[in-house]
Amino acid sequence: METQIIHAFYGRGKGKTSAALGQALRDVGEGERVTIIQFLKGKSGDDFRLLERLEPEVQFFRFDKSESVYRDLSIEEKEEEKQNILNGVHYARKVIETGESDIIVLDELLGVVDLGILDIEQVKELLTMEGDYRKLYVTGNNLPEELTPYFNVISEIDLKKDEMV
Repeated sequence: METQIIHAFYGRGKGKTSAALGQALRDVGEGERVTIIQFLKGKSGDDFRLLERLEPEVQFFRFDKSESVYRDLSIEEKEEEKQNILNGVHYARKVIETGESDIIVLDELLGVVDLGILDIEQVKELLTMEGDYRKLYVTGNNLPEELTPYFNVISEIDLKKDEMV
């Protein structure tokens, strides 16, 4: 097995998911199999519908059941959605362990930590699991200092200007 690369895309800027998916799509062009697991963004977005055309090389999963993004849910809905998110994390473990994908994207995994759904120790465990993959891409707004040693590459995406508010 080749050296595994774990790459974080984080920061206040927009485009973290796009950067991770862009890297993954480059890998598809090299014949790699990709699994993308997206957290916290709800199931209603059609942003990535085009990925369905890339099956079976690209598998795209959202475990969220709500139509809305996590931050917009009521307290009761958030509690319900937490279990769905944890199901997605369990599926990510399975993908890592089984080697069913060469490239894995865990979109907003760091956001799951920000919300306290996973703690830092659980993410460390996920990042250090034995697995047969080549690259693991992780995104989110914040990268806790305790996690930085677990990444081979860290890309900070900063926001310089946003007049879209």
